[in-house]
Amino acid sequence: MFVGSFLETLGAVVAICSRSPLSPSRTFSTCHVCCKLPANWGNKKVRLHKLVAVRKMTKPEDDQVLEPLRSSVKEQGDLVRKLKEMGAPELDIKKAVNELKARKKILEDKELQLAPVEAGFDRLRMEDLLRRRFFYDQSFSIYGGVAGQFDFGPMGCAMKTQLLSLWRSHFVLEEQMLEVDCTVLTPEPVLKASGHVERFADLMVKDMKSGECFRLDHLIKAHLEKLSADKKTTAEQKAEYEDIVVKLDGMNKEEMTAVLRRFAMKSPTSGNELSDAIEFNLMFSTFIGPSGLVKGYLRPETAQGIFVNFKRLLEFNQGRLPFAAAQIGNAFRNEISPRSGLIRVREFTMAEIEHFVDPNDKSHPKFASVKDLEMVLYSACNQMDGQPAKRITIGEAVAKGLVANETLGYFLARIQLFLLRVGVDPGRLRFRQHMGNEMAHYACDCWDAECKTSYGWVECVGCADRSCYDLTQHTKATGVRLVAEKTLAQPKTVDVVEAVASKPALGKQFKKEAKAVGEALEALTLEQLDALEKQLASQGKAEVLVGQNTVEVTSDMVTVKRYQKTVHVDELVPGVIEPSFGVGRIMYAVFEHSFRVRDGDEQRTYLSLPPAVAPLKCSVLPLSNNPEFAKFVQRISSALTQHDVPHKVDDSSGSIGRRYARTDEVAVPFGITVDFDTLKEPATATLRERDS
Repeated sequence: MFVGSFLETLGAVVAICSRSPLSPSRTFSTCHVCCKLPANWGNKKVRLHKLVAVRKMTKPEDDQVLEPLRSSVKEQGDLVRKLKEMGAPELDIKKAVNELKARKKILEDKELQLAPVEAGFDRLRMEDLLRRRFFYDQSFSIYGGVAGQFDFGPMGCAMKTQLLSLWRSHFVLEEQMLEVDCTVLTPEPVLKASGHVERFADLMVKDMKSGECFRLDHLIKAHLEKLSADKKTTAEQKAEYEDIVVKLDGMNKEEMTAVLRRFAMKSPTSGNELSDAIEFNLMFSTFIGPSGLVKGYLRPETAQGIFVNFKRLLEFNQGRLPFAAAQIGNAFRNEISPRSGLIRVREFTMAEIEHFVDPNDKSHPKFASVKDLEMVLYSACNQMDGQPAKRITIGEAVAKGLVANETLGYFLARIQLFLLRVGVDPGRLRFRQHMGNEMAHYACDCWDAECKTSYGWVECVGCADRSCYDLTQHTKATGVRLVAEKTLAQPKTVDVVEAVASKPALGKQFKKEAKAVGEALEALTLEQLDALEKQLASQGKAEVLVGQNTVEVTSDMVTVKRYQKTVHVDELVPGVIEPSFGVGRIMYAVFEHSFRVRDGDEQRTYLSLPPAVAPLKCSVLPLSNNPEFAKFVQRISSALTQHDVPHKVDDSSGSIGRRYARTDEVAVPFGITVDFDTLKEPATATLRERDS
């Protein structure tokens, strides 16, 4: 029976979709309608478009290679002009012109050979495809739209769901992580403790007349790239401008202002003078509840929800380290000048992991499984010295101290494997280390997985060793000890100093606030206890900070006791390794890296997404509107549904080629065509693979 034989080979489609080996049995005849080809640069118009882009993107080392060829072209061009001026015989001029064309061709071929993959990338055509097939579009577009906000359509939602499902499988299930889903609205004290209220800011400048604001690092980068593209710019100047751009992330307010003034930058829209650099906090503030008394923010990251739940998560894990918690959710940042599509937006989905580890032992039991993986690492030293990124195994990088520890190295390797799995081009992926002056003061080491796009290198994943900072800050702010316990090999004797409160005396004096005062006394540090003891001894009273208020306690309410005790466990504040994924940015990089143009037909653009993240895995298409095909189409569709394979039936009018093109546009990797062979015995169908 047809459906029975079909089910035998349906596993092949399912296997490919899940990146499993193919089943050896096949009942489909293979249709080689389309071939996987690079973007169509054979067309003269597109070739010229690419050459223009290439000449704007040349590096100093490329200029050295191209200079002799350019001189050769100039020399021959001068000869042609001279022959024409002299009225030389037409045959001599024709020979000289042919030689000039040959030299130009050699130069152009070399320029294209040196060109990066993204040179001349037709972003507008790709974005037209994404919007036309509603992968995503600007939010509230019928009202004119809002900058930095996008809605995902059916194809975008499906792809995002597939990508996040793969992320859960690759990280959460593989590492047995604890997944949580925390609230977006965050009270101000939480973000004060984490440092976001004080320091979560970007530098901007204002148009002195119109008041229009610009993010300063983006303004400087765009200005220097424009200067680099100028034909009059020397190789030395290009190298200097590139060096400034590389170091932008590590510059402080004064250094960026100095660059702004040095190059006399003006407003890019009006040409007006610009202000000095101004810090702008990126968090959206709000009030929680109708009273307006409880200030809060929309979370700028998902991590803080995990940190404040650390104690519960540790208990759930039976008090053992290491363990990891994961969270997928939206975060919000009030970007100064959002642009570049999905790359810089005000609301975005993050997938974050907080891996809690003994700060004195950051080895990883599974590091051996990835130590031989080769990665392109762009170290802080190479950035400072103007050297390119280097290819090295992660095992060697950890052994040399380039990557701080095994756990950080393990996650960097796993991040690379994930990005390649979802469709990032390995030739356009690197890991850039944060330089000392751009790294957070509490971080031990930090790397960004960057994808090369038509916008340049874009940070898609950050992976940082945050040390013990966050848990320590929340402990200080709340008095709740966010610590883990480590069993000691041998018991040890320790000195204990603690404040012992008289609950009746505290209750009589402070009433409802007595509990808070008691907790504040328990949270005092050793230095604070020494000071308390001295004040009580000399004055009979002392001041204690309770929340935002100071209260006075007396010697009959509290005493400081000192004694020794034997302990069998040691308290420690765990270190944290944090991989943080920008889902929208990863999707955009995958879109660019998978965008294709069919050979010989510029109008046939499509997305070569890997089956693992394709919104639809399969299409079912009757060859024509023959009524006998309908029952087979229905049976195939039902079988695919039973096997949880997302698919689409396209029985619309139009040629089979046109319908193939439609499914290619939405990245469908496989097509099952019901044709006249299906009506025969044994019944077969044609399986079309998009990229082969």
